[in-house]
Amino acid sequence: MGEERRGKFISYEGPEGAGKSTQVEMLIKKLQVKGIEASYTREPGGTKIGELIRGVLKYNTAGEDPCAETELLLFEAARAQLVRRFIKPQLENGIWVVCDRFADSSTAYQGYGRGFGPDTVININDFAVGADNYPDLTFLLDLDVRTGFDRVRGRKNVETKIAQLDRIEQEALEFHEKVRQGYLDLAKRYPDRFKVIDGNRDPEPIHADIVKVVNERFGLNL
Repeated sequence: MGEERRGKFISYEGPEGAGKSTQVEMLIKKLQVKGIEASYTREPGGTKIGELIRGVLKYNTAGEDPCAETELLLFEAARAQLVRRFIKPQLENGIWVVCDRFADSSTAYQGYGRGFGPDTVININDFAVGADNYPDLTFLLDLDVRTGFDRVRGRKNVETKIAQLDRIEQEALEFHEKVRQGYLDLAKRYPDRFKVIDGNRDPEPIHADIVKVVNERFGLNL
């Protein structure tokens, strides 16, 4: 398939509570209204294998807490499966893919948060993803870590009446501060791919900023 028919790949990144899932959904709806076929996926997950791994990583469904090295490699395994079984086929068929987290999450959470170092994780990402399968555009929804966790707890209280955080959300505030700084460092490292968006606002103005960037980047009028 010619490059002109290839779909576009957009990822969303950010600290906990940044509103990524909301913004992913809003953009997909906007694209579809304009007649652009777009698919949603998430990390970890998006395939049968990936969803099984998601349970292990987020909720200890294996009955055993994974060590840091296992955590990183499980994320990469889920990602490799997602790229080959979902993302690449969709893009090759001209379908846009909008992903809630991708490889930059591992660099931020495991490279910076766990302390493996960004270069180490980027090298592993390259193996899992493949050089030609990185997003065309990455939105970093940035916000204060404490604000993000206030949002997470509020959302989970509404959904379950209990503010039960998943395994990674339960990490210390210092860990999540490192993750946020990691993301900001990545945005400086890859300025052509990253666009930093102020995530401290309501969803509508954030969405408006995202649509403006998408229009400018891909020559659209959403």
